[in-house]
Amino acid sequence: MAVPMDENALDVIFLEARTHAAWLNKPVDDELLHRMYDLAKLGPTSANTCPMRVVFVKSAAAKERLKPGLAPGNLDKTMAAPVTAIAAMDTRFYEFIPKLFPQNPDFAKIFTKPGQEEFTRTHAFRNATLQAGYLIIAARAVGLDTGPMSGFDNAKVDEAFFPDGRWKSNFLINLGYGDPTKLKSRLPRLSFEEACRIE
Repeated sequence: MAVPMDENALDVIFLEARTHAAWLNKPVDDELLHRMYDLAKLGPTSANTCPMRVVFVKSAAAKERLKPGLAPGNLDKTMAAPVTAIAAMDTRFYEFIPKLFPQNPDFAKIFTKPGQEEFTRTHAFRNATLQAGYLIIAARAVGLDTGPMSGFDNAKVDEAFFPDGRWKSNFLINLGYGDPTKLKSRLPRLSFEEACRIE
C-alpha cells in the first residue's frame, strides 16, 4: 500500500532538488551508480519491456570520447562532472521480452512484424525516456545531484559509444555533488491551472 513520503524525502527528490551545472571535486563511487540503477529499474514500463540502457562516462578517456559531441555551452560543466550518464534506448529491446514478460514471451513478435518499425521505435523511445526520468529521481534519492541536458550531437555520441547502432542516445545526465554556491534562482513553473485539468 502506498504511503506519502515525509517532507525531507520530498525535499531531496523534488522541492529542494536542483539542476546543477557546477560540480565539487568529489568522486562518485561505482557502488552508488549500481544502487541508482537498481532503484530506477523498478519503475514501470509498458509490458515491462525496460528499453533504457545507460553508459556511465567516468574515466578521463571516456570523457574525451564524449567531448566532440557536446554543444559548446555544455562542454565545461560536463568535463567537470564526476560522471555523465548517457541515457539511451535499445532498438532491439524486444529480445529481452521472454525474460522480462515471461507470462507472454510471444509478445515480442508484435515489435518485429513488417510495418511495425515506427511503432517499435516510438515504444522504445517513450519507455526509455520514462526510465531515464526514474534514473534522475533515483540519483537524487541516493544522494547525488543531477544535471540532465540535451545539448549534444546524438550522431557523434552514438558513433563514439554505440558504433554497432543497436543503442541510440537520448539525453545526458551529469552526476556528482553540485556546488550549491553556483546555483541560480529556480526558474518558474506552470501552475496546476495552467498545465492541468480535472474532468
